[in-house]
Amino acid sequence: MRKTILAIASTAVVLTGCAGMSDTQRNTGIGAGIGALGGAAIASGTGGRAGTGAAVGAAAGALGGYLWSQRMEAQKREMQAATQGTGIAVTQTQNNELKLAIPSDVSFDTGRSAIKPNFAPILNQFANGLRNNPSAEVRIIGHTDSTGSDAINNPLSVDRAASTRDYLIARGVPQQAFRIEGRGSREPIADNGSEAGRAQNRRVEIYVGERPQS
Repeated sequence: MRKTILAIASTAVVLTGCAGMSDTQRNTGIGAGIGALGGAAIASGTGGRAGTGAAVGAAAGALGGYLWSQRMEAQKREMQAATQGTGIAVTQTQNNELKLAIPSDVSFDTGRSAIKPNFAPILNQFANGLRNNPSAEVRIIGHTDSTGSDAINNPLSVDRAASTRDYLIARGVPQQAFRIEGRGSREPIADNGSEAGRAQNRRVEIYVGERPQS
């Protein structure tokens, strides 16, 4: 078993370092390697054959998760340029998702779910990239500060996510690409004891992941 796992790990390292590989190929190789190691360990721990478990795990690792393709990298750069100086953070997550963290002073007025005028041009640029990526999966998560009750904050956070989704759909992004959530005030990123902290907590987060094409 040890030899099998070492061989799989070595293969994953080689895959991640091969020159000339695209980002898609490299990330698929990483997923396959991680999945293979997990599959081998599970199979051995449950009395199965490590080689069989590794094969199953490799397939799951290669097919699961998101890819960071050249298209995703291009959209990240476009959004960084479009949001420069706005306070919006554009990053790549550990799960290879493009993340836009949009504070309330850009996106929504206090207690409202209508998109502010200075948010619209950013969403227009964002929609352009999404229309060119048929494999994109988009999650939009709305948040509030702790002012008010859950009975107010929970639906408000959903409404903000829904407004963002509806704006993008109206600009040609397929409806089936979206999933929305409202987290209310449950996931603050700053202290709700100050106005500055509450302003940071009133936010919308957009995540875009690209699945490997079959």
